[in-house]
Amino acid sequence: MSIMSIISSSTMSAATSPGLPEYGATAIIGLILLLSLKEVLSASKIWNRYLNSSFNIAIVPLLISFGAIVVFKVAEIL
Repeated sequence: MSIMSIISSSTMSAATSPGLPEYGATAIIGLILLLSLKEVLSASKIWNRYLNSSFNIAIVPLLISFGAIVVFKVAEIL
């Protein structure tokens, strides 16, 4: 394979696939599960600031992804 065919095929696949909402349902389910688990564990005696930070590290990117999915879906409708 020549370098030009590799570049053109990768450019073509990047242009045809939006990529954002492909795994949207999985991200939303994961976000719901993490938020639920955080809420339940925050009432227990094992809750501390390190556990809170760990949950926030996982939840914040999923919240950003959720916002991007919502924006993409609204833009798709309009």
